[in-house]
Amino acid sequence: MSSSAQRVAELRDEIRRLDRLYYVEATPAVSDLEYDRLLQELRNLEQKYPDLHTPDSPTQRVGDAPVEHLVQVPHQVPMLSIDNTYSREDLKAYFDRTEKLLDGEPIEWVMEFKIDGVAASVRYEGGRMVMALTRGNGEVGDDITHNIRTVRDLPLQVVGDQEPAVLEVRGEVYMTNADLADLNLRQIQSGSEPFKNTRNVTAGTIRLLDPSIAAERSLRFFCHGVGEMNGLKATNHMDFLAEVGTMGIPPTPSVKLLPNADAVMKAVALLEEGMPDLPFEVDGIVFKVNDFRQRERLGMRSKSPRWLIAYKFEKYEAVTKLENITVQVGKTGTITPVANLVPVEIADTTVSRASLHNADEIERLDVREGDIVVVEKAGKIIPKVVRVEKHERRNELPRWTFPTECPECQTGLERDSGGVYIRCPNPACPAQLKQRLVYFGSRPGMDIDGLGDELVDVLLAERLVANYADLYRLSVEQIANVNWLRKRKGKEGQLIVVQVGEANAIKLIEGIARSRERGLARVLASISIRHVGPRVSKLLTREYATIEAIIEADVEDLAAIHEIGDAIAESVHHFCHSEYGKRTLDELRAAGVDLTEAVEEMPQGLPLSGKSVVVTGALKKFKRDGIKALIETLGGRASSSISKKTDFLIAGEKAGSKLAKAKELGVDVMTEDEFHSRYAAGQDGAG
Repeated sequence: MSSSAQRVAELRDEIRRLDRLYYVEATPAVSDLEYDRLLQELRNLEQKYPDLHTPDSPTQRVGDAPVEHLVQVPHQVPMLSIDNTYSREDLKAYFDRTEKLLDGEPIEWVMEFKIDGVAASVRYEGGRMVMALTRGNGEVGDDITHNIRTVRDLPLQVVGDQEPAVLEVRGEVYMTNADLADLNLRQIQSGSEPFKNTRNVTAGTIRLLDPSIAAERSLRFFCHGVGEMNGLKATNHMDFLAEVGTMGIPPTPSVKLLPNADAVMKAVALLEEGMPDLPFEVDGIVFKVNDFRQRERLGMRSKSPRWLIAYKFEKYEAVTKLENITVQVGKTGTITPVANLVPVEIADTTVSRASLHNADEIERLDVREGDIVVVEKAGKIIPKVVRVEKHERRNELPRWTFPTECPECQTGLERDSGGVYIRCPNPACPAQLKQRLVYFGSRPGMDIDGLGDELVDVLLAERLVANYADLYRLSVEQIANVNWLRKRKGKEGQLIVVQVGEANAIKLIEGIARSRERGLARVLASISIRHVGPRVSKLLTREYATIEAIIEADVEDLAAIHEIGDAIAESVHHFCHSEYGKRTLDELRAAGVDLTEAVEEMPQGLPLSGKSVVVTGALKKFKRDGIKALIETLGGRASSSISKKTDFLIAGEKAGSKLAKAKELGVDVMTEDEFHSRYAAGQDGAG
């Protein structure tokens, strides 16, 4: 090989590696300038030595000559659509139907965002991209290879040693909101009409005859499925996404694997919460059976597979002006920027404020005070700014700068380690205190009737409270005669000064008194420990029924509790051992607040009384839910995580990391048959 040919090969390998780091792993390794220099060097060598030119070179992204028309090509494997549902009830019914079709055997579910783009199928043969088709009617699609070749995050030649004979990846072609804003700016500058949304411009672009136009529009691709394949090792969806990722094909992001339908239903809200932070549009969540063999058994309907479903949201949007950006301080110190808008109607409600979430989101949107913005409301999600109409920016607007000090207490702000949120670290911050007290009295908190925003403002202004425990020291006499601002009925926004009054004061004091007996789970959910809400607090107190037991537990013990994990465990442990946390708990205890949780008494003398048992691997004799129910019937606790407090592990076939950790910690391990003969003989747990 000549030195020029060797350098060309080196440059192609390096550029493909950098593309994978940037587009697939989201960890760019060089600056844009350095990347462009490498690409230009490769381009110069290919121009100087035409015999070194190949169609899969990274330089071949600008588009070839326009095609005369789109050719229709049959799909080797039908590209079916997805069945949709719009309610949690229908979603639960789908999971129940699917379990029945598989005779009740355990099903792992994959949960991923439904990207609001255009479906496409991209075919590789011997590792080289050879064709790309639209979905079309599911049987036949349009040949859009000339445009898909311009999508920079799709490799023209897969990277790595593995080159499947045939690999047909299905996914979504999409555009980010930031790229649409930049494109619309160029549209206006050239005298053309701006595009309405990312999906419309994507759908139009991939069907253009001239690929040079597509190359200018920064289309992207996420892989979420597979068509024809020959040479892949994966036997389930999660392994498939990981495998194509190693080849440089970007898998769909933020995918979650959950052990059963119950876990999926509980996790839906968590995925919804992450939607506003995404740089691209989504219109729902997709749920898929993970195991490929189970998919084959479930089969197909006439138009869609039985092994997946989409939970979609109705979306509404409007265009308005962003007047200014302010920040608000949350109960855990999070500083959230808020867009204050010229009021606009969206889905029969007037929207005048929208969260901008964090500093990174403002940077990504390049949003500035005075901008014309697109505001979206999807399902029950709060309004969000999805895009800036940069072509409407008639004058140069200054960039908005995130504050460096808390607007309430002037404490220096800190960014979460490895995270996107910026916080006020001062637990005594007045704004945090107000939000914490309001939440403490709310229904998800201690459910103190009457302790809302207005009354909390009064109590703080009169310096009657400075912490949670101060609430329990209040008397009717202290607050009956103080004044507060209340909204006048029938007069929107109008405030009047009124006295709290004896009746309101009695009602409040009685509500505070009743809250003393709510129990430890309600207290933990109410005192604004990061990541701890009503569900997490119940999981904690089911394992540790007193605050003393929680304080004594180390991070590993807490993380081993089912559904807790490291982040929550570290947060709870830090709170309980911080000066602020210890003082808060001591003061509540001194105020007579119950810091214990009632424990359901199990009959004594049962075979597994007091034992913590973990089940892993594929079971033959038992169903997963059946064996867990049996463990509890026998007096034990069915846990999902191994720790040094686990009494024993029941290991079925293909037991993996849990079995390895059990051996590492010296936890007893038994087979399914051993468990049955020792504890379950004569019990009805296999059904």
